[in-house]
Amino acid sequence: MERRFVEHDQMAGLVREAFGAARRPVDVVRLTGGSKKGVYRLTLDDGGSMILYVWGNDENYWPDGGDDIADPFADASGADLFEASRAQIDAIGVRTPRLYLMDRSGSHHSADLALVEDVRGGTLEALLARDRRAAEAALQALGDALRAMAGQRSPHLGKVALVANGTAPQDRRPEQVVLDRAVRHLAVAAERAERMRPSKSRIEDLIRERAAAVRPREEYGLIHGELGPDHILVDGQGRPVLIDIEGAMFFDVEWEHAFTSMRFGSAYAPLRQPGLDTARLDFYRLAHSLALIEGPLRIADGDFPGREFMLSIADWHIGQVLAAAGAR
Repeated sequence: MERRFVEHDQMAGLVREAFGAARRPVDVVRLTGGSKKGVYRLTLDDGGSMILYVWGNDENYWPDGGDDIADPFADASGADLFEASRAQIDAIGVRTPRLYLMDRSGSHHSADLALVEDVRGGTLEALLARDRRAAEAALQALGDALRAMAGQRSPHLGKVALVANGTAPQDRRPEQVVLDRAVRHLAVAAERAERMRPSKSRIEDLIRERAAAVRPREEYGLIHGELGPDHILVDGQGRPVLIDIEGAMFFDVEWEHAFTSMRFGSAYAPLRQPGLDTARLDFYRLAHSLALIEGPLRIADGDFPGREFMLSIADWHIGQVLAAAGAR
């Protein structure tokens, strides 16, 4: 498909509505990395800048998955999910970019839009690579934030917006949701990745074995859902700022930590939370790897500009899954 991206003159009215006639956009740059929404930096005529989020078909590179909205892992994109997640996270003192304006009117653009603060300190991932010692304070603050989020409890699981309005009824426990998803991901991955086909049965046995070791629970914590160091910005005071929050949900906290420990590696220690269930962590790490094979292989079939990077992610996780199953 031919994708049409935002140009700065299209946003003049939006900026005027947010800040008055004294400010206007003079440049717009589409930032790289986004695959579900457009993320742009708008530069204004007074030298200031802000970030524009655009939730529209031209910005979404993922094939239509036909997801059930009640599934906690259904497509995590949209202004409603963003606004509800932001309100929930901000309410407990965890920092997200300040919101200047939401627009769902269609008068400025056909897609839903948000103008938010431009946090110019870069990602925590970049800071860790540049100066590990300078990142320590942000890591400690991020650990506090994750523990505060985990302390927000609900007897219902699902995305924040849907739990709040009661539109995500769920008759499966988290471990069953993850089991169903992991088996489905394995089937797709084995079809697309030749290396996995001979070990498909062995991997599925391992998935079911780890799922069977998980004991039920009745309450769930608030998690980001995909919290890597690239989804955290650092502000001028060195504080972590969570972004890409549309997938925030009430779920097993171990789901967050299985992913976060993998993404942060040796920098994970300040984020650790006491009392996590090791059986869940083992199961969820395997499920994350399967998702990080299936998803990148699927998006690589389209026109996503980072295709080779996605294929490298899938390849690395294929090795992880095969090793866990005792296969090569």
